[in-house]
Amino acid sequence: MFDAPSWWWADLGGLPAPRPSLEADREADVCVVGAGYTGLWTAYELRRADPSLEVVVLEREVAGFGASGRNGGWVLGEISTGSRQREGAGPGAIAALEHAAQETVDEVGATCEREGIDCDFFKGGSLTVAQTEPQLARLRVALRGEMLSLDEATARINVAGLRGARFTPHCARVQPAKLARGLAATIERHGATIYERTPALAIESHRVRTPHGSVQARWIVRATEGYTGALPGLHRALLPLSSSMIVTEPLDAATWAQIGWECRETIDDAAHHYCYAQRTADDRIAIGGRGRPYRFGSGTDRAGEIPDATVQQLRGRLARLFPILRDVRLDGAWTGVFGVARDWAAAVHCDRHSGLCWAGGYAGEGVAASNLAGRTLRDLILDRDTDLTRLPWVGHQARSWEPEPLRWLAVQAVYGAFRTADALETRTGRPSRLADAAGAL
Repeated sequence: MFDAPSWWWADLGGLPAPRPSLEADREADVCVVGAGYTGLWTAYELRRADPSLEVVVLEREVAGFGASGRNGGWVLGEISTGSRQREGAGPGAIAALEHAAQETVDEVGATCEREGIDCDFFKGGSLTVAQTEPQLARLRVALRGEMLSLDEATARINVAGLRGARFTPHCARVQPAKLARGLAATIERHGATIYERTPALAIESHRVRTPHGSVQARWIVRATEGYTGALPGLHRALLPLSSSMIVTEPLDAATWAQIGWECRETIDDAAHHYCYAQRTADDRIAIGGRGRPYRFGSGTDRAGEIPDATVQQLRGRLARLFPILRDVRLDGAWTGVFGVARDWAAAVHCDRHSGLCWAGGYAGEGVAASNLAGRTLRDLILDRDTDLTRLPWVGHQARSWEPEPLRWLAVQAVYGAFRTADALETRTGRPSRLADAAGAL
C-alpha cells in the first residue's frame, strides 16, 4: 500500500535517506550491532553515562527499519518470563523485575521529554477486554492490573459484546517510527556514530566483520532480536515470530462518540489468538495480531509484505470489536518480526572475558523492555553493581530451538490450536482444553 516497511514510516514521508556505510576498518570502545530500540537505547545510555566512550552502531538497513518501526506502539510495563525463569529466580526476584518494567514506562516518557523526542507518547494505561464468558473467566484470575465491572469497562470503551475488562496503568502509546527516528538522532547528538547499509557478516570476540571493514572494540553488543537467526551460528537462538497490523483512515467525531475510548488506553483482548490496538494521535485505529506467524527456516521478510488473507483477518477482528467499522477504509497494512527464546523468557547477557553482550527475546513486549535492557547493559559494561544488574533476566540462558521441520510444525500446531480454541469458546461458551494443550507445547 505504500513504499515503506510500515504505515508508521509512511506517515513520516517514508524511510529517511541512509546514513553513510562503514567503508574501512576502525576501532571503538563499544560496537553495537543493530539500530533498533535495543541498540539505540544501549548506545544512548552508554554515551550519557560516559561521554568519553567511542560508541559505534552498525545497521543492515536504516535505523528503525525492523520491528522498532513496525510494532504496535505499546510501551508496556511487562517483561516476558518463562516458567523456568520464574521458578529458578523465585517470587521476590521476579517481583523486582516486574517493578523495574513498570517503572520503565515513565523512564521512556521522561527521556522523550528530556531529549525532545516527539513520538506521540501518551500514558493512558491498557485495557484487556473480554467478549466471551471464557475470556471473562481468564481475566478474573489474571494477575495484571485491576478487574473492571461491565459498567466500568463500558464507560471506557464500547466493544461489541463486552463482558468486562482488566486495566493496568503501566502502559503508554507511541508512534514507533517516530521513537526510532528520534532515538537515532539523539544518540548522534550525544556523540555516537551510526553506520547504515552495513550488515554484520560475523560477530566475534572483540570484533564485528562487515562487507567493507571490521570494527574492533572492547565490547560488542548484539541487538538483533528477531533477526538474530541470520547471523552465523545463531540460527536457532531466537525464533522470529511475525505479527501483522492494519491502520484505518482517521475517524470522525461522530464515530468516536459511538466507540468511546476517550482515555486512549491501548487495547487487547483475552482471546488465545489475541489482537492488540491503539488509538493513534491523529484518531485512527491501528490493530495487529498473528497472521502467518512463522516462516520455515526462521525466515524474515524485508519490507513488511503482508498477505491479503491476513489483512482480511485483521479487518474482521476490528469489525468484531467495533461493528461500526466494518466498511472503514484502511490506509496501511504491514508485517514485522520479534524474537522469542525457547522458554519465552527475555534475557540480558554480558561476558566480560569475550566482550560479547546481547539482549532480546522480548516476545513482543520490546518497546519498554528494550529501554530496561539498554540501561542494564550500560551498568554491566561499566562494571556497576546496581539493582538492574541483579535482576533475574541477567545471565538467563534458554536452550536452542529445535531444528526444522520441528519448530515450523510446532508453531503451526500451536497457533492453529489457539484459533480453534477461540472458535470453540465462542460457539459453546465454555473454556477450551485445546488451548491448554497448545500452551504446554
